[in-house]
Amino acid sequence: METLSSIIDFISNALWSYVLVYTLIPVGLYFTFKLRFAQFTHIKHMFKLITEGVVKTDEDQEHVSSFGAFTISSASRVGTGNLAGVAIAIFMGGAGAVFWMWVLALIGAASSMIENTLAQVYKKKNEDGTYRGGPAYYMKQGLGFGWMGASFSVLITITFGLIFNSVQANTIANAINGAFVVDPLIIGIVIASLTGLIIFGGLKRIVSFTQIIFPAMAGIYLLVAFGVILLNITELSSVFYHIFSEALGMEQAATGAFAFMVMQGIKRGLFSNEAGMGSTPNAGATAEVSHPVKQGFIQTLGVFVDTLLISTATAFVILITNVHNSGEGLNGIQLTQMAMDSTLGDSGTIFIAFIVLLFSFSSIIGNYYYGESNIEYMTNSKLAVNTFRAGVIFMVLFGTMASLQLVWNLADIFMGLMAILNIIALLMLRKVAFRVYKDYVTQLKAGKNPIFNKRSIPELKDVESWDDEHNRLHEQQVIK
Repeated sequence: METLSSIIDFISNALWSYVLVYTLIPVGLYFTFKLRFAQFTHIKHMFKLITEGVVKTDEDQEHVSSFGAFTISSASRVGTGNLAGVAIAIFMGGAGAVFWMWVLALIGAASSMIENTLAQVYKKKNEDGTYRGGPAYYMKQGLGFGWMGASFSVLITITFGLIFNSVQANTIANAINGAFVVDPLIIGIVIASLTGLIIFGGLKRIVSFTQIIFPAMAGIYLLVAFGVILLNITELSSVFYHIFSEALGMEQAATGAFAFMVMQGIKRGLFSNEAGMGSTPNAGATAEVSHPVKQGFIQTLGVFVDTLLISTATAFVILITNVHNSGEGLNGIQLTQMAMDSTLGDSGTIFIAFIVLLFSFSSIIGNYYYGESNIEYMTNSKLAVNTFRAGVIFMVLFGTMASLQLVWNLADIFMGLMAILNIIALLMLRKVAFRVYKDYVTQLKAGKNPIFNKRSIPELKDVESWDDEHNRLHEQQVIK
């Protein structure tokens, strides 16, 4: 087993430290230039779009809103990586790693925009009026590569639906047990039961849950984190100094620590915001919007919320309290808890346990949806979906009682392979994405509420959701 763990660890490090870092960044830069820095020039527009209402069909079916799709993806994206992952980056790479996390988010946002736009273009309609889609769909319909779509579906179902959910459950159990000394089995039974209650309720129940829990958990955490920062406000200028001086300093370059610092910031940034990995398009495709680019913009905003707000809040709490230099050797979630404790006392540990519960449980629900969407890509069998649901519940229960270092490395490998497949598809479909984006911007500049029709791009094939009926439903919808 030790030999197997070593092999898996080697493969995981090779994928993340070399292949993915040197692939995702150039691709993100390429998309940024081709989109003319859209992720920066349209930020105000993103906030307008996220409040856009939902249209209803003649059958009075209410679809998933832009905000609903945003919260599904954010619930999965925002998790323990924002608390423990940021702490690891600082512990391993120093304060300068935070700067490189910021850089990656700003660049990777363009990749997120492309993948979510394509997910909307090639989405499929369910019997209940909701939508499903994602990389598997644009790989099959846009590229005609059914094998590629099937491969991606298997990878994301295993990675997010099963392995990652067991990791999230394990984090919840450790945090609660550390704060209150509760038997992990009892925690597992409670979490598994709550998971089953939500996921057997279907997409609309998942949306209802995430629309409540994500804003609540993010708001509470940011409020407390900003409170800690304000109580230590005199140290804030020092925090910025260390972040920028270490990120760009000659001392790090001279000692060889520069490359390692950059690697830590980029690796943890990628793990946190998932831009370009192909996970968030599964949620982005569910929204009812008048134009695919709208959801591309909204999911781009999600990258910024994840890294520039939530992860940055964690980084500032750690750096402003200087616990990373305490000499106690704490890492991960323990470092974040210690940072809170230094200002809030013992209640800091309890607060982090509470936040981990909310963050990780919402991630379980968001991760589950990614798996369900891809199960439905492979088969319409209700038995397959219900079997998958049972598998998720089992892995949640298992995760609360298991040691998952090996599973974390396996998850990194599966996620790495998933990202590589997605990047290949994005590059092959880039011309379609650019044409769709140009169509949107042209309408926007003309003062219109952009509405997309598949006939505007003749080379589009196997696209079912963007017809005259769709246009009729959106004709009255205007962005205020």
